[in-house]
This record gives sequence, C-alpha cells and structure tokens, in this order.
Amino acid sequence: MNKLVTEKDLDSILSDFKNKLSIYTDAETEKIMFAAKWAVNQHRGQFRASGEPYIIHPISVASTLIDIKMDVPTIIGGLLHDVIEDTEITEEEFTKLFGQEVMTLVNGVTKISIVNVKSKSIQESETIRKMFLAMVKDIRVILIKLADKKHNMSTLHFLRPEKQLRIARECLDIYAPLAGKLGIYGLKSELEDASLKYIDKEKYNEIKNYVSEKKRKRQQFLAKIEQNLIDAAAEQGITINVKSRAKHFYSTYLKMVNKGKELTEIYDLLGVRILCSTTIECYNLLGVVHSLWSPISGRFKDYIAMPKENNYQSLHTTVMGEKGKTFEVQIRTFKMNQTAEYGIAAHWLYKEGNTEGHVKASDLAVINKLKTWSDVNIDSVEYINTIIGDLLQDSIYVYTPNGDIIELPLGATAIDFAYHIHSEVGNRCVGAKADGNIIPLTKPLKNSQIISIMTSENAHPHVNWLKHVKTARAKSKIRNWLNAHHENLHADKSIIITDALSKKKIKEEVHFETFEDIAKIEHQEVSNSDNNSIVIGNENNILVSFANCCHPVIGDKIVGFISRGRGVIVHREDCPNLQGINEFEERKIAVTWEAETRNSVRKCRVTAKKAAGIFSEIEGSLKKYKAHLISGVLDENDRGMLEGNFTIELANGDDFKNILKGIRTIPSISFVQEIQ
Repeated sequence: MNKLVTEKDLDSILSDFKNKLSIYTDAETEKIMFAAKWAVNQHRGQFRASGEPYIIHPISVASTLIDIKMDVPTIIGGLLHDVIEDTEITEEEFTKLFGQEVMTLVNGVTKISIVNVKSKSIQESETIRKMFLAMVKDIRVILIKLADKKHNMSTLHFLRPEKQLRIARECLDIYAPLAGKLGIYGLKSELEDASLKYIDKEKYNEIKNYVSEKKRKRQQFLAKIEQNLIDAAAEQGITINVKSRAKHFYSTYLKMVNKGKELTEIYDLLGVRILCSTTIECYNLLGVVHSLWSPISGRFKDYIAMPKENNYQSLHTTVMGEKGKTFEVQIRTFKMNQTAEYGIAAHWLYKEGNTEGHVKASDLAVINKLKTWSDVNIDSVEYINTIIGDLLQDSIYVYTPNGDIIELPLGATAIDFAYHIHSEVGNRCVGAKADGNIIPLTKPLKNSQIISIMTSENAHPHVNWLKHVKTARAKSKIRNWLNAHHENLHADKSIIITDALSKKKIKEEVHFETFEDIAKIEHQEVSNSDNNSIVIGNENNILVSFANCCHPVIGDKIVGFISRGRGVIVHREDCPNLQGINEFEERKIAVTWEAETRNSVRKCRVTAKKAAGIFSEIEGSLKKYKAHLISGVLDENDRGMLEGNFTIELANGDDFKNILKGIRTIPSISFVQEIQ
C-alpha cells in the first residue's frame, strides 16, 4: 500500500537535500533547488515498488552526483532524468526551463531506456550500444546512469526474485566494471557488493557476518598499524594521513571463488591507505612500510610509474604483520587520491573552477576505444558477448618499441596488439617479438612487455586466428578480410611466413643469430613455392625459416630445430648437416607441411526457439569433434523464432554430419541444415 506523503514530508526531504549543497554558490544552489521542487511537482502521485514517493529516487540520484562533486547541469540532470520518460512534459517545454545542455543529458539517459525493437534480448544489446554512444558524446550521461543504478540496487529487494537476479547480474557485468573504467572505485565497490547480495546471497551473508564478528579486533589491530605508520613517517619528516578499512565483500568473494578457499583461509581482508604530499614521499613511505613489516613476494604493484588506463596512480604492497596477519597497503599523494576517489568526475570537481591535473574524458582509454569501434560490424547479440567483454574485463598494459602504452584485455595476443596499431598491420603480420624474443602470434601477452610486430606484403589473416584473439576490433577485422576473400578459405588459409623471409618483405628489421656451423639465414633467399607453410603442433603462426643447406620442398620429410630465441629452422630429415648441430636432439621439434593438414570450412543454417546459452550449447557440440565456430548470427524472424547462419571449421570434413546431429539434439534447436 502506498504511503501517504504530506507536504510537510516533502518539505523535509527538500530541506535535507538542500543541506548537501554547501559547496555550491548561492546562485547554483538556487538553480538546483528550483529543479528539485519542479521535479517534486512533476512526479507527484507517482510511487516506486517500495511504496515510497517516486521523488525519493531522483533526489537520491542527485545526492550521489553531489557526493562525487559533479557540476550543476549534471545534478539537475540527475534530478530530472526520468521526467521526459514518465511525465507529459515535452522536450520543448523542458528546454525552455532548463536549457539545451540539461536537455541533452536527460535525453541521453532517456534514450538508453527507450528502444523500439522486437525482442527483449535485442533491446538490451541496443540499449548498451546507445549507452556507449552517449558516453562518447558526453560522459556525464553515464555518470547519471551509474548514480541511477546505485539507488535502484539499494531497493532491489522489493522486486521479484528472477528480476533481482537479472538486474544484479547486469550490474555486475556492465555497470560496476564501467564505474571502475571511469576511475570511480567507491561507486564500483558499492555496485559490486549490492550485486553480490543477490548473485550469491549465502556467500554474501557469510562474509558480512564474519567481518561483523571480527570488527572490534580488526579496529584494534588497524589502530596499532596506523599509529606505527604515523610515528615512523614522522621520524622521516613526512606528514601523512592514514585510513584503514575492511576490504569490500566482493573482492573477498572473488578470492574465495577463484582460489577455492574458505573465508578463514583468506588473510588479507584488511586494507590501509597512506596519503602524503609528493611522489618522492610515496616511495620513501614504501621503504618505511617494508621496514616495519615483511613484504609478501610478488604482491607489489607500481601504478605511479605505470598508471592505469583511467589515470589511477598508487603504490600497492601486501605485508605480513603481527601473528602472521597480512594486509594491503596503498600509498598515494592527496592529488592521486582525489583522482582515485572521483575518477572522471574529478574533471568537474567543484573547487573554485580549478580542474588542473584532473582526468578528462578524452584522456580515457575507454572513450578512445569506443571511438575506434564505430566501424565494428557485428550483430547486437555478439556485441554483448564481445564488445562488453573487450571493454570491461581486466586489462594488461604493454609497450610499443617507441614507449607508448597500449591497454589490451587480459589474454590478448600479438594479433590483438597488431590490429590495435592498425588494421593493415594486423592483416600483414607474420611474427612478433616480446622484449626482443620471438613469440608465437597466438601466445597471450604479459604485463609490461615491449611488443614489436613483423609484417609482410604477402601475408594475410588466418581463420585460426579467431580462436585466439580477444578484442572485438581484431575479430571484426579478421572476419571482414575472410569474408572479402571467401574463395580462398578452402584453398589457402595459411600465413606464408617462409615467403616473407625469402622475399625480404619484412617491414620491421629482424636480426637472426648464426646457428652453430650452419649457414647464416639473415635475409637468406629460399627457393620455395608460395604455398609452403609450416605447422608446428597446433600452431601455424610461429616464425620459421628453411635451411639453405638442404632446401626442403613440399612433400619432403622434415624436422624443425629450435634456434636460440630466433624461431624454428626447418631441415629435411636426411640433411647431412643435422649431425653437426650441437644439442640437436634436445632442441628438435616435429613440423609438418600446412598443405598436408588443411582443415575444412562448412556452413549450416539454424532455426531455434528463444533460449539462453544457445551459442554455448552449439560450441559444445563442436568440441566433441575438435571443430571451431568461426561465426554465428541469430536474429528474430517474423514468427518469433531465432534464425541465422553458422560457419564452422573442422579438421575432418566427414565429421560435419555428426556435428549437425549433435546440434539437432539441443532442446531449443528446431531445424538445422547444411548450406553451400
């Protein structure tokens, strides 16, 4: 039953809201309060599922925006973000009252929610597309959306259980990591903890109760740590501010799940943050911390020397205190802390108009990445599975040879790196080096590596690359090339690495060492046909060369020799020089001709009922026969069914009939047929 709200109640709500506006000028406060009172009138008689008057929601959204010290137009936008959608006011009337800037913000949020499409799944994906488009145009739209999501999560318990779970999962998958990418870590943690409450209620309550029970002992332990730090810093002539806390529930939950540990086995549940004035003091304080407590090996991260993509800077170290208790220490300047607390919001941080040193939207990798994705051509369902994962998953940071930092998703390969540089670099890459050593194109990159790409005019993408790349851009560019050269998929799917070496068309300079007494291969001429590509195990993208001494050609029995960090040299098995190579037996490797191991590419058309996890189930049918799903699209037809084509690569073409049988057994599949 809806609660009866009197005018006195509304006056009290508005009075409490006004008290939060102390950092704004009188003129700004007047503008905000005019919008608040106008919103009260517009939403009068409307109630939320909780029974509260609807105005509680927009005022809560605006309050969150005030907490992160946003500018006046954004706060007014937060107050009025549902007006266009939920009331009879027109855009023209709204613009006359509040101006075009606020109208644009409100319209951006409104468009995120209103999309006229046929199916719910497509609607959700198109909603995300519009949200990201709004981010590129004005980042403040998403800040309003995040504040909106925060309050919605706090009242989620009034909704049906199935809706709670869906919204919580969406928040955890999209909005919480998005807050992290924007550098607003406090909001990120709040959204994560609020989501966990519905994703895994049992674990949430277990962590909550454990933290609550240990609260008194924790406070005593942390108080002693704080005092030790203040005293030790004072001896060094450094004035510090120390904050301590229990870590957020979700970060603890991840350790339990990812490491398979019980709560009692996780020791670093505590965090200490030290704030100081200068970067030099940060590093001096790191020494102070390590002199007081023993550092845990491998748990130090320097985000000052290598800031995160959102300009986050801090030193992180984990140390062991009394009785074996471990805790994390973060060390940063006051200015770094301001960026860490407010992220992109610091650009509008209200402080006498001074935004010097604040991160701008145009500086964020997430914004620049979104701009480059404007030409990515994939269907809306795959957009959810790839673009969102590409944007919001954990990242690694690698360097170009010129020292530029490149941010890529965790698990990205040198192919992803190449396509990040330029589509033609990706299309023509034949090899890669990490920190000067040759690596397979398909090997996941590691943090802090210096990556260089070798290219050839005669090289082109390989269908197998789709198994290894992580970024949406790389997947899109590879598929575009394969589709444009469809006639070559069956006949020649290999990267001709040997041709790149033999014709001296590698664009980056590559140096090779002399292999024992075998002839030098630096810029050597190799007399092989264009289709003589080599497969090593399951890889056909490792840099290889043919030995000048025996000149192996297709059809010869061959063997590979792993050189000292410079690729694989291919000899004929009967090459007389093999006996003279030191450590040959220890460093030989099995190799085969690509022409002898070609895979088959087949297509089928699928009709299915709407159901979650269709793609996963289809891929499960393929794995039984070591096949690979190259691409698949399912769109809703006029009968309400899902329909689309799938392209499959398999080692044995005879297995295709069995694969189709397996797909037919999936409950949601209505029809499947091979197409040419």
